[in-house]
Amino acid sequence: MSNKKTSGGFPFIVSALAIAICIGIGFIIFKFILGDPANFDADGPDKGHPHNFLGQMYKGGIIVPFLLGFFLTVITFAIERFITIQRAMGKGQTDKFVAKIKSLVSAGQLDEAIAECDKQKGSLANVVHEGLTKYKFVQNDTSMDKEAKVAAITKALEEATALELPMLSKNMVVISTMASIGTLTGLIGTVVGMIRAFAALASAGTPDTAALATGISEALINTLVGIGTSAFAIIFYNLFSNRVDQLTYAMDEAGFSIIQEFQSSGK
Repeated sequence: MSNKKTSGGFPFIVSALAIAICIGIGFIIFKFILGDPANFDADGPDKGHPHNFLGQMYKGGIIVPFLLGFFLTVITFAIERFITIQRAMGKGQTDKFVAKIKSLVSAGQLDEAIAECDKQKGSLANVVHEGLTKYKFVQNDTSMDKEAKVAAITKALEEATALELPMLSKNMVVISTMASIGTLTGLIGTVVGMIRAFAALASAGTPDTAALATGISEALINTLVGIGTSAFAIIFYNLFSNRVDQLTYAMDEAGFSIIQEFQSSGK
């Protein structure tokens, strides 16, 4: 058995490096884009009042660049997952491919079915290819009984599926983790901002309205960016999980059809 596998996905080291780079870019955006003096009045980014939303985000404090980094991480891995899963699905529509394989196998046209796998490419085609190759190998093997032949085909399909599935779910954990970390980090920024706001209220004499406004702004901005990051992460995670489930179902359906056809062939 060839044990072909559709390549794809960042290796662990590359994934860790990608996250670090995204956080670094987040700090660059925070310092040079959000902290651009043009976004504030004459007093500048540190003491001035913001003129626009970018300036308001800068006032969110040191937690903001981390949140921006997490958001960029979600976008980066969403693009990586989209490309990888799209490649795993192959060149044509999976449902049409499975239907065509069923038709060819039912007609006993194994060579044509294998050729369709070579055209389709991707994880689904690899699994079906391995099953059909084993089917073709054992159908005329007189040294094996039918039960052993079915077991051999089933094993080939299971091994091929086990080889493909880890690639499909790879790095999904990064996206799901960002959904949690985004909310928690935003909450930390919110708590810090509220602490500053209440500290301004508790100051001696007349409350420092500027400090109060800064604290509230920091709290709200961190909440906004944190929830936004988590929302995108959850959407992408569910989207890609659904695509992986569709591919897994297609693999099972095609594999079941191959085994069922062999059992009914009488060979």
